[in-house]
Amino acid sequence: MEKDAKKPAVSKGAQCALPTSDAELRKLLTPEQYRVMRENGTEAPFVNDLWNNHKPGIYVDRITGEPLFSSVDKFDSGTGWPSFIRPIEKDAVTEKEDTTHGMVRVEARSKKGNSHLGHVFPDGPKPTGLRYCINSASLRFVPVANLEKEGYRMYLTLFGKDPEKKNAAVTSKTETATFAAGCFWGSEYAFRKIPGVLKTTVGYTGGHTKDPTYEQVCSHTTGHAEAVQVEFDPAKVSYEKLLETFWAMHDPTTVNRQGPDIGDQYRSAVFFNSPEQEKAALALKSKLEKSEKFKRPVVTEITAAPRFYPAEEYHQQYFEKTGQRPQCHLPKS
Repeated sequence: MEKDAKKPAVSKGAQCALPTSDAELRKLLTPEQYRVMRENGTEAPFVNDLWNNHKPGIYVDRITGEPLFSSVDKFDSGTGWPSFIRPIEKDAVTEKEDTTHGMVRVEARSKKGNSHLGHVFPDGPKPTGLRYCINSASLRFVPVANLEKEGYRMYLTLFGKDPEKKNAAVTSKTETATFAAGCFWGSEYAFRKIPGVLKTTVGYTGGHTKDPTYEQVCSHTTGHAEAVQVEFDPAKVSYEKLLETFWAMHDPTTVNRQGPDIGDQYRSAVFFNSPEQEKAALALKSKLEKSEKFKRPVVTEITAAPRFYPAEEYHQQYFEKTGQRPQCHLPKS
């Protein structure tokens, strides 16, 4: 991502270590959240955010956004901590022996983020007989109403909803555009500033690996590019305007590189979602090439949009979360 110019990224993806640097984590998390998630701490019972939450929805890792538990499996254990009979997916949570504090317990950690969550005890209700006693500090709650827009549409079935049934009133008024212009933190930041853009999601697309993680994409083995999916109102902003912003925010003449970021995940690409978008992208690329604005050829690939995989939660709206400001990806007038 954004790097100190004096420390250029290496091509093998060493700069892509998960989840983020310790300094960045301390900016993303409160001191209590950091203590629990990274120092294996335990929060106080009955005074945490989620122990008494009874709303329908799912609970995700506060750092990575990976789904961990569902309200369907939540129960009141009387302990003062959020308690669940099982994880939302069989392998969503890893377990390991914990012999600290003079006890032998089973620790629960998130699989992808390796965040400390809490402990598992064999005194839960049927049918599992287990109690996943989890710290609120490690979790973020996503209510049912927000599942689709936050990229968790597949879990709507847990709440009796059809994830394939779309709201015609919404889809008829909006369109989706998908772009790759290097670091997706900065790309998203630039598109979010455009009037008429309704929603942005950073993620991975254009490759062959299903459900890739950030570290996998950075290993250059997935074929995926860091991309931003833009939902926009065509009555307020045209697709052509988004294309102009896309080409203005990065250097489309460098192959698999934007500034210090090197790798195929940083390639320049337009993933079109309709024949009209393809036509517009080809026309504007041709116009850009004829303008001789760049001394080198424009290498932006223009291809049909394949499946888009939302990135981990901590990547979404990164600069807004951290209060930082990107040094690149700012459209030029």
